[in-house]
Amino acid sequence: MTTTEALDGSAAVDDAARSVARPFYVYAVLANSLFQRGVFVLFLQQRGFSAGQVAILQTLIYLVSGLAELPTGVIADRIGRRASIVIGQVLIAGCLLGQVTSSNYWVFLTLFMGQGVGMACVSGSDTALLYDLLVRRGATAGYVKIKSRFTMLGTVTSGVAIVLGGQLQRFSWGIVYLGSASCVVLAVVVLMSRVPEIRGADAVDEQDGAEKGPVDATAWRAMLRVATPALVTLVVVSGLMHATLTPYIIFTQKTLSDQGAGTALVSVVISVGFFVGGVVPLLSDRANRSIGYRVIVPVSLLTLAAALGLSGLGLVWVTITAFLVLVGIPEITAVLVDNVLNEAVPSRHRASLLSMISFVESVLIGTGYLVVGTLMDGLGSSVGMATYAAVPLLACLLWLPVLFRGARVTTEIEKPAGPKAS
Repeated sequence: MTTTEALDGSAAVDDAARSVARPFYVYAVLANSLFQRGVFVLFLQQRGFSAGQVAILQTLIYLVSGLAELPTGVIADRIGRRASIVIGQVLIAGCLLGQVTSSNYWVFLTLFMGQGVGMACVSGSDTALLYDLLVRRGATAGYVKIKSRFTMLGTVTSGVAIVLGGQLQRFSWGIVYLGSASCVVLAVVVLMSRVPEIRGADAVDEQDGAEKGPVDATAWRAMLRVATPALVTLVVVSGLMHATLTPYIIFTQKTLSDQGAGTALVSVVISVGFFVGGVVPLLSDRANRSIGYRVIVPVSLLTLAAALGLSGLGLVWVTITAFLVLVGIPEITAVLVDNVLNEAVPSRHRASLLSMISFVESVLIGTGYLVVGTLMDGLGSSVGMATYAAVPLLACLLWLPVLFRGARVTTEIEKPAGPKAS
């Protein structure tokens, strides 16, 4: 192959990747324009619900989402990934509208359960749809760059929506929730009009024989076949990382408040944290090429442990600095791990297998919330945060055998249809 041919081939792949990515970028902005996200606790309190009742609603949404991951993943592979996303987002929009029109706690329990199911329908299906569309166009080499931008747009939009939600609430809660539901519906319109459907069987067919070996009849058989010890370790370690990062971001609000920060400062810090967490993933492609996921995984875990430990000093500006400087690094790891997991699972059951992985993460995140809350209640917010640093340190220890032995995560059963190096 000549240099000119190689360049032409690379340009064609880049063009194909961009054409796949554009509607997903628009979708990311619209789907994350959830104006109630930063003020929904205040809304629930104004509805007359106690802190305990709010906690139950939050626990319920994670629990239901986790339990619904497995059946919704199978549905996504059978009827289509786009269809699953559309069902999930419409369900979420309907639940948001239901919340703003009701004040009965039992109704809210039902609506939060429905929202959890909607989240499960979207989880795994969006990544599977994006990845397999890139497989169809022979452009999987661009996945890390596209996913990092997708993550950036979603996270930055969330930060903007949090700020706008606080302002819109001054007029009415109806505007906040109706605006969120409208943006979610518009995201569905973008998907339906600009993104083609792919089922599990369609994805396999599009690979033109790229998937070698026997075809698994069920997702469970596929999981057993690809579940190398290194892959299982990666799923657990990634889950522990998310089970650290998610509660850390949420409970930093209480930690800062207990350390003397005012409500205005706390809201600014959390909002800036969202922007940092959105922009930093743009470095994912460079990190993947120069460092690789094997090294960036323990770096992220040690970063989280350091951030939690520094929060334990009880110094508000140290906590703020640690939060803003370190919160974005695990987001890089999340993009790289997502790429590895997509490469490791077969297309026919991609949504189902990614949903199984999401189930593990949901269970660990839910458990993490309970553990952090218990530690903060018993030891105080600062010391409780510092104590929870044991979780990312444990995850780091679990990863060391994979790091030093060079264990293979993927089984290479399926070769992504990306461009070959020449």
